[in-house]
Amino acid sequence: MIVGTAGHIDHGKTALVKALTGVDTDRLKEEKARGITIELGFAYSNFGNGSVTGFVDVPGHERFIHTMLAGACGIDYALLVVAADDGIMPQTLEHLAILNLLGINRGVVALTKADLADDIRRASLTLEVRTMLRESSLRDVVIMCVSAMTGEGIEALKHHLAEAEREATTMSASGRFRLAVDRCFILPGAGTVVTGSVISGRVALGDLVTLSPSGLPARVRSIHAQNRTTGSGSAGERCALNLSGDGVSKDAIRRGDMVVDPVLHAPADRIDAELAVLASEKRPLGEWFSARLHHASTEVGVRIVPLGLPISPGQSGRAQLVLDRAIAAAIGDRFIIRDVSAQRTIGGGKFLDLRAPARKRKTAERRELLNAAARQDAPEALVALLAVLPFVVDLDAFARDRALAKDELSRIITTAKAEVIVTSQGRYALSKEARIEFTEHLQRTLTAFHGDNPDLQGIGRERLRMLAMPRLPKPAFLVMLREEQEAGRLVMDGSFVRLPGHEVRLTEKEEALYAKLVPHMTGDERFRPPRVRDFCEMIGADEKEVRRILKLCARLGRVDQIRHDHFFARRTTAEMVEIIREVAASADNGEFFAGAFRDRVNNGRKVAIEILEFFDRQGVTFRRGDVRRVNPHRLDLYGEPRSGSG
Repeated sequence: MIVGTAGHIDHGKTALVKALTGVDTDRLKEEKARGITIELGFAYSNFGNGSVTGFVDVPGHERFIHTMLAGACGIDYALLVVAADDGIMPQTLEHLAILNLLGINRGVVALTKADLADDIRRASLTLEVRTMLRESSLRDVVIMCVSAMTGEGIEALKHHLAEAEREATTMSASGRFRLAVDRCFILPGAGTVVTGSVISGRVALGDLVTLSPSGLPARVRSIHAQNRTTGSGSAGERCALNLSGDGVSKDAIRRGDMVVDPVLHAPADRIDAELAVLASEKRPLGEWFSARLHHASTEVGVRIVPLGLPISPGQSGRAQLVLDRAIAAAIGDRFIIRDVSAQRTIGGGKFLDLRAPARKRKTAERRELLNAAARQDAPEALVALLAVLPFVVDLDAFARDRALAKDELSRIITTAKAEVIVTSQGRYALSKEARIEFTEHLQRTLTAFHGDNPDLQGIGRERLRMLAMPRLPKPAFLVMLREEQEAGRLVMDGSFVRLPGHEVRLTEKEEALYAKLVPHMTGDERFRPPRVRDFCEMIGADEKEVRRILKLCARLGRVDQIRHDHFFARRTTAEMVEIIREVAASADNGEFFAGAFRDRVNNGRKVAIEILEFFDRQGVTFRRGDVRRVNPHRLDLYGEPRSGSG
């Protein structure tokens, strides 16, 4: 368990921690000279229950609230200190407000310097504190009188903390690993060390991790958890990690960074959130309100855009947080908002969506999606998200942004009874109802298209995707089309899609003319077939008629129009795609020049360039200057031609 102190300056937080643990957490020379805590202090103690309790001692001075907030990250038990002689003071109230906004509901109040107060003062202050706590998350905590000077109440407080340690719900270590860095230093003989609170998951010796938001990769060389050398660290513990790797240094890491499982590295700079404004504020928070955002151990400038009306003092609402720089975060994380001059705490809340849109952020559809994302229970959130536009969830992003481990995600999918689409680029989920609607909507769309366009081969694949409901990402849509084709409900003809019973046919006369063209488009000359004008001279046919027949056959998927009046047999197009794939596979970094393709098809440079430009337009290849590479997701665009295609 990690215990965090809170309270006004000079109310005895550091002295109380020393009385409990024997450790003076004021380690800096300036702290000793001035008699106040400036930086975070750390101490550990075993109260006899076999577990090590960690303490984070925070500054009480108003100038160091930002440091207090860095220390409040990751604590699961609050030790709120109120001096018996001074009573409730400004930072007592601000620290309590912060604990409340962070959702910390376990703790104890210590009335310190009890030796300076008689029984009447103690009873009066206890009543004041209970009144102060009434509307907070700590409303039900125990209030104890203690004195670090005389030792009064110290053993009772130790016993209380030991009981709290035993009763604490074990924090789940099944999520992916996240540690919020609050210190970084060089340890002679070891190298770079970072310390912080483990927010989720587990880390072990030798694990590969990423420093986020910088993206710097590192390896864990050694671990101290709760001040003991160990082979692993888990959620709910303070850890010191000795990190190694190229570029890993004290100068490359700062307070506010996170050490995370590499899967989680996806910094966010535009976040939709639930935001509560303290009643002490003088005016509502309106459009583009400037403030400072505190999340975990980081502090960053933010502009606040309410997603509805301005958020009034004492009220809550949805808002978009536009950050000055990206941070590492997870959905459900708590944050605090302070004014830009660092004079006061304004409010706080929790993150709902780390990938918030810059446009259309206030639409009804967006509100429904945020209502779904706000569900605390992950299976409930997934079910709710599948029931609102766009009716499809990127499962890998869902798990990443919630720091979920693989087994957790599998359990959530099962609980939500979601249909999973597996692609080469990731996994997507649909509800069972949306999966049925997808099939039925495809059938209705294709039927309507064929009715309006009886002479066309089918509808373009991308156009169909844009019309489909739900509208799926391209990789998921292709997988679903293949499933529909395997079920016999549709046919994929290259880049076109049609119903099984739909087929455009040539007349006998048109078939006869096409039969004369086919021999010149296949065989040894298939990579350099004649153009329309050349065909006319060869077979003595009308140029307009030849062009019409070839364009009709292109709609049927028998041929492809590479350039104006230059048509290739579909099976030749498919063969050229395979040649391009082979050329790219044998080239350095998968990048090839037109000459390599020209040599394989054995035609002129001009025709080879025209062919490659056709594939550029179709998305089969990507071009950058004179260099090309293949798009693996479009290599199946030209399948085997249908019967009679030549």
